[in-house]
Amino acid sequence: MDSAAPNSSSAAAAAASAAAAASGNGVQGGAVGDRPEDASKQNLAQVTGSIQKTLGLLHQLNLNVSSFSSASQLPLLQRLNALVAELDTMQKLADGCNIQVPMEVVNLIDDGKNPDEFTRDVLNSCIAKNQITKGKTDAFKSLRKHLLEELEEAFPEDIEAYRQIRATSAAESKRLAQSQSVLPNGDSKVKAEH
Repeated sequence: MDSAAPNSSSAAAAAASAAAAASGNGVQGGAVGDRPEDASKQNLAQVTGSIQKTLGLLHQLNLNVSSFSSASQLPLLQRLNALVAELDTMQKLADGCNIQVPMEVVNLIDDGKNPDEFTRDVLNSCIAKNQITKGKTDAFKSLRKHLLEELEEAFPEDIEAYRQIRATSAAESKRLAQSQSVLPNGDSKVKAEH
């Protein structure tokens, strides 16, 4: 067997583990079809199982081919037929899955690298951008504080009126947010449908 087979099986294993990670553990309780997410997760679990079964069949084929003799021709043909049937099943199950995998992840898998590198790079990029944004917000807070101090020296009455207006506005926003069931980050609470 050529050297491409282990790469394809490792790529399939990495894709299967990425799919399993994306779906949690792939195990769902309750009736299928309660919600569209449940049906999608169930379908994803079935695809993941099919990928695992295909990897097992490929391993068995590898063993049969490496120790081929005329007596092992029938089991080899049976395993080939089982592989074709399982690939057909996998294709049919995959049609019901809506999973978007970034091309960077596929390229990493093709290069024989761990797809976790992509996650690490994305997280490091987010951390760097977060630090830049935090620096900017800290600079603006410092500028605001400095401006308020300077304005308070020049216009004490106006600054006091500004602070009262700001406090009133903040209290009104908080009351309005609580009445509308809005979370502190601005998201609305959603009632679970049963």
